[in-house]
Amino acid sequence: MPKPLILVTNDDGIRAPGLELLAKALESIGEVRVFAPESQQSAVGHGVSLHKPLRVTEISKNWFMVDGTPTDCVMLAVRALLGQRPDLVVSGVNPGANLGDDVTYSGTVAGAYEGMLLGIPSIAVSDVSYAPQRLDTAAAVAVRVGEYVLERGLPEDTMLNLNVPDVAYTELKGIAVTRMGRRNYQDEIITRQDPRGRLYYWIGGAEPTHEVEEGTDFEAIEKNMVSVTPLHRDLTHHAVLHRFYETRIEL
Repeated sequence: MPKPLILVTNDDGIRAPGLELLAKALESIGEVRVFAPESQQSAVGHGVSLHKPLRVTEISKNWFMVDGTPTDCVMLAVRALLGQRPDLVVSGVNPGANLGDDVTYSGTVAGAYEGMLLGIPSIAVSDVSYAPQRLDTAAAVAVRVGEYVLERGLPEDTMLNLNVPDVAYTELKGIAVTRMGRRNYQDEIITRQDPRGRLYYWIGGAEPTHEVEEGTDFEAIEKNMVSVTPLHRDLTHHAVLHRFYETRIEL
């Protein structure tokens, strides 16, 4: 039987150490193709480059650099360049957590989300440390979860968001299937002046805090467990639909 085809992307750029570790680790379970951004694309969300041409450069065998977003990378690879549909999309390894509300901003999650939209089982992988020392652990976890997904598949319109403690693999306390927690962002807008006297703005702030609730991704990380959160395509708040059916908004 031919090996499954695995498409790998990220949001930190083609030269990110987490990307190389992930791609090499996944070679143990499939044939890997890498399509990754030319430069840093963190926090671009599910952005697509509609107003500029995209260029793709092969930098080594089966490694391709795209001057666009993670979503661009997956879309180009699947729709135009691979020649066949991949069996799995894996995005990462991201240095820094993608927990709770982070997923709405994350380019790492967006790469996997695009794979899901294209009907391909997809996984996003993050090491929760912003200065990671054990990216190899996250890559090894990705292989284990990737094997599971290749064997069993995923429900339609579902992707997996993995967050992995920055410890040795043997120190992990297991895998927890979790729901999204809540972030408390501390962003502030810093106003400064450039040498020509024009104002510019910098969005910054302290590292966000979070609420630890039972069953959430944050709780799993605090217990030194891998958090696996299934994310769904449908963002509809079904529980409140009846309210709008009963009290219609009229023009």
